[in-house]
Amino acid sequence: MAVETTNRKISRFDRLYVDGSGFDFVGRAKTWYTIAGVLLIASILAIALRGFNLSLDFEGGTKLNMPAGDLSTEQVEETFKDATGVTPELVQIVGAGSSETLEITSERLSQDQVNRARQAIFEEFHVKDENGKPSPDAIGSSTVSESWGASITKRMVIAMAVFLVLATIYVAVRLQRDMAFAAILALIFDGVFISGIYALFGIEVSPAVIIGLLTVLTFSLYDSVIVFDKVDENTSGLEGQRKKTYADLTNLAINQTVMRSISTSVISALPIIALFVVAVWLMGIGTLRDLALVQFIGVIEGVFSSIFLATTLLVTLSNQRKSVKKHNAEVAAYRAEGGDADDADDDSPKPARTVVSPAAVSPSTASEPATKPRGEESGGASWRPGR
Repeated sequence: MAVETTNRKISRFDRLYVDGSGFDFVGRAKTWYTIAGVLLIASILAIALRGFNLSLDFEGGTKLNMPAGDLSTEQVEETFKDATGVTPELVQIVGAGSSETLEITSERLSQDQVNRARQAIFEEFHVKDENGKPSPDAIGSSTVSESWGASITKRMVIAMAVFLVLATIYVAVRLQRDMAFAAILALIFDGVFISGIYALFGIEVSPAVIIGLLTVLTFSLYDSVIVFDKVDENTSGLEGQRKKTYADLTNLAINQTVMRSISTSVISALPIIALFVVAVWLMGIGTLRDLALVQFIGVIEGVFSSIFLATTLLVTLSNQRKSVKKHNAEVAAYRAEGGDADDADDDSPKPARTVVSPAAVSPSTASEPATKPRGEESGGASWRPGR
């Protein structure tokens, strides 16, 4: 059997799976707290100063829509104002290609005003229907009363409250106390930050946005639970050893799960991007657009929340417990006496990696182990996702 021995350098990402050799996430707690603090303050200011651009379903009002064709938003807006005496709140073109639609949103109009607006726009621009024929019926309209909008708003608020209560109950039962607090605080950060983006950029908030927000908050909570499960596994029997602190073992847990979290987020983002293409560029369906946008923002932001913020909060909260403080002092004393934080009990050189060429293995030796058992190749833990 031909054996090739090399001392190949372990890549930066390979170290995510090697005990004690990955990225120091927990050690950069001040950085994550600073970033989170700035984003949180900016979001709160945006919400307080700019407020939300609520959709027709929440505020009530009237919306006219028609095939965009060669229409100019400025000219259509002027025609609408002349016919109704009302300045529209928003005139925009959505969709792409043959699906482009011009939308006019205004305060609630009477049926007579709606009829006058439709007739004036048709006479001025000869709007064509889907068959290419000029027709007043090509201009659609919908009106939502203020009472209906208030009812929808109330229901959305109740839905958010119920979600937060159920999420709190779940994490309180499922996780340890400190983990539950960290997960809920990270969840609140998610909600405030995403809301701040909508307030800052004036993006319309519709019922679809609320539904999407609840979805991404659930996704972020799920990701935090996955990381915390690994933390719980690593810190089991914490006080039975003196080599690693709670923060060390938590950092290891992050390194062991971060690639899975990133991969999950990337895979989740792909269908959302596809939904964007269909909703915005091809069909111009506002509901799908609203749903896709909030989900895309939430999936990207959820990685920061669960990996960098939630686990850092967990370490901060756990370090306040007397048992963890006592153990941290024992680890510090052990290291001061010359103890090594690594798992290896000696300073002997680590064995080189052994690479075996499959073609060089003969039938007679195929059943024999070609290399040392896993865990001895790098002199440390060799955990991989799925093992």
